[in-house]
Amino acid sequence: MLHNNPILKSLINSLWKTLWGGGISNPLSAIEQITYLLFIKRLDEIENKRENENNKKGKKYVSKFTGDYFPEFIINKNISKKKSRPKSELRWSYFKEISTNEDLLNHVRYNVFPFIKNLNGEGSSFTKYMTNAVFIIEKPSLLADAINKIDDIFIVIEKDALEGGHNFQDIQGDVYEMLLSEIAQAGKNGQFRTPRHIIKLMSELVKPKLGDKIVDPACGTSGFLLGAYQYLLTDLARKKSNIVIEKDEDGFEISSFSSILEDKEKAIIDQSFYGFDIDITMVRLGLMNLIMHGIDNPKINYKDTLSKSYNESNFYDIILANPPFTGKLDEDDLNTNLRIKTGSSELLFLDRISSMLKIGGKAAVIIPEGVLFGSSNAQKQIREILLKDNHLEAVISLPSGAFKPYTGVKTAILVFTKIKENSDIFNTKKVWFYELKSDGYSLDDNRRRLKDFPLPKTITFFEERNKSKVKDRKSHFFVKIKEIQDNDLDLSYNRYREYEYQEQTYEPPKEILAKLILLEEEILNDIRELNDLIG
Repeated sequence: MLHNNPILKSLINSLWKTLWGGGISNPLSAIEQITYLLFIKRLDEIENKRENENNKKGKKYVSKFTGDYFPEFIINKNISKKKSRPKSELRWSYFKEISTNEDLLNHVRYNVFPFIKNLNGEGSSFTKYMTNAVFIIEKPSLLADAINKIDDIFIVIEKDALEGGHNFQDIQGDVYEMLLSEIAQAGKNGQFRTPRHIIKLMSELVKPKLGDKIVDPACGTSGFLLGAYQYLLTDLARKKSNIVIEKDEDGFEISSFSSILEDKEKAIIDQSFYGFDIDITMVRLGLMNLIMHGIDNPKINYKDTLSKSYNESNFYDIILANPPFTGKLDEDDLNTNLRIKTGSSELLFLDRISSMLKIGGKAAVIIPEGVLFGSSNAQKQIREILLKDNHLEAVISLPSGAFKPYTGVKTAILVFTKIKENSDIFNTKKVWFYELKSDGYSLDDNRRRLKDFPLPKTITFFEERNKSKVKDRKSHFFVKIKEIQDNDLDLSYNRYREYEYQEQTYEPPKEILAKLILLEEEILNDIRELNDLIG
């Protein structure tokens, strides 16, 4: 997490202040402009890496910077605008060396940025949602300063990756999280970014496979899709004898380097990731975030999955989500296929997620724990859908500090597999309950990294839950559907856990009274001594 790297946090804060001082004071505008520059820098790195890897294999690689373009702005006044120029001039490594800041700004604004906006060609989600994107950095010195700071940020990222045991991190999500915190908007409308280590845990719980259609119905910066992608890369690496598998900073196995992908695997992955969001800025950030990590054709769309305009069902193999817990809903536009009559977005999203899954598809979803035991008709109805239409495999209770500093709301992860739509019977026969007392970070606002690795242990317990014989209900256990029915479909961990009571022993009253008398005498002696001192 960003706040665990003070150097990186300081650099991003410095970049934010630079933009602020240059007139870009709206944090969302700053996020977009920073993201464009991060994306351009990262694209150059990715293309260089792919070119080198293919050269080593003796393969020809057609880079996105291969070929020519017709410039709108010419640095060399002796060159005609009608003549084409090599696309290599659009690389970060080229234009950052431009000698004058005025030429640098004009080249990026009129040549590089239009190229980026049309990167994936007509018809792609990326080009569609980048059409109205605007490069608003106006001051030449501001752009030059921002470019230097981003180069410094990438140096720290690479060092952090090598020393921390993880790959190129979700810097886009980190920037978004940090800049929103500057104006106290994180957590607004129940939306806050899911910590990276929780995303890893959820990806390990559902275990996506190559070829799965993977979606997040409220994707934000696409952190969940990125987590699923990195899980896929690690899983593919396990099957290749020449790839080293290491442990990351949270104790998970990782080898998330896209260089291991064969052309066929790459083509499948490029068709695997889907996402939806109702904020056009988030759509752009999500698209660029995935492309920055090697997914060339993500399908992120601007759409409200609770609205009348969304009608997909039985389509996805894997769903990973942390949908908004509260939010402003347009009740007139709510999809009539939704089975829950409520204004609670978390309940509606659970209904939507269940219907989006294919038969046999699997979901891991974060919900506020109130959903698990609430007594309203809508809350009971959604629990019935989870238990009837799906095999609700697990309820994993998260510690209350998991989403600090944004909220202390108690949350849980639900893991379920789709069995049948609109089932009349309970397809869940028993549910596994687990309490995660620590997620490996301190549960205060600072969220410092601790020394233990509880998340991989959680995966082990989950995978071995049917083999282990647990005689008590102190940590993790199964509860049969009959008992759940008898408890009004209550799915909270605390409803079924076994509490340990320790007998308290006290001294005899006479001994306690004697100690109190002795203490009282000592106090009186001290008062007399003080009185003598003051005359």
